[in-house]
Amino acid sequence: MNNVTVQGSLAAILLLGVLAVPAFAGKAGIGWQETIAAKSGKAKTLAELARMYDSSSCVECHQEQHDQAQKSIHARSIFGTARTAMTIMTTIENGLMEEPYSGVKSPKDVKVEHLMGCAKCHLPQLADAEDSVAQELVATLYGWKEARAKKDKETAKKLEEKLKSVSINCLVCHNRNAITHKWQDGYPQAGVVYGSKNGDHPSDKFPKMAASPIMDQAIQCGQCHGLGPNLELDEPTQCCTSYGSYLWAYKAEVGQENCQDCHMKNSKLGHNIQGYRDPAMTDKAVEFKAEAFGYHWRDGAQIRPKAVVKVEMVNRAGHSIPDG
Repeated sequence: MNNVTVQGSLAAILLLGVLAVPAFAGKAGIGWQETIAAKSGKAKTLAELARMYDSSSCVECHQEQHDQAQKSIHARSIFGTARTAMTIMTTIENGLMEEPYSGVKSPKDVKVEHLMGCAKCHLPQLADAEDSVAQELVATLYGWKEARAKKDKETAKKLEEKLKSVSINCLVCHNRNAITHKWQDGYPQAGVVYGSKNGDHPSDKFPKMAASPIMDQAIQCGQCHGLGPNLELDEPTQCCTSYGSYLWAYKAEVGQENCQDCHMKNSKLGHNIQGYRDPAMTDKAVEFKAEAFGYHWRDGAQIRPKAVVKVEMVNRAGHSIPDG
């Protein structure tokens, strides 16, 4: 074999090696290759990301839970009440574009990494997508904002629905984020729904069910409703701290209940997980006491009447209020 042939063969082998590298950079832990993300490969569009974690088939057996979840803000975690969508754009303009080393000069420069300060909680599966998805998401946000400004209701509604196509749905909680200590308990596997039991599951797409070690624990919610600064990010942010407050101020004082007890069971809301917007939660969370009386210190014709108001607020929640 001559030198040219050897070089050509080596080049072909190297090229095959490059082509064989999966679209997803691997992880060190055993079993990661069997996750939904690893098996699917990185999503290139919002539609692909929506399909990767499509939980529409769950409604066939879990209609009640589905209907409850659709009323929760989790079902529109990127759009929110429209305030969430606006806040993400504010973060881009007043945060990323103002930070000299972010690499973001305009919204078109935004990549997945830039959005994870928000998406870590509002759309954790964005980490399973390519930068093209981040760019499509940002373009959709700004397109929606522009359509609203132009009073183009049809376009605004269409883009709003696109933003709602990705959210914190069944599979985010019952698969992707169902295990926190993955080297100890294993990686969430594709084809498995995680809950409270092990066994068969009557679904072609998810034929198995398995017990999650955290599904009934506060840490399941604490993954998003967090401890404080996201110090693992290149640009740490601080948003929700309710799980930290729960640990240090409630559990430390011998608090016996967890997030699911208050927000799902005791509230009787089930998967319609609510917070301050729902009277069922606020009535239980804060106790108000008020006393007041009016008086005149001097002649009422010469000085305005006074009032004494005493307000006492008692926090009955398992974390600080306000928080998220």
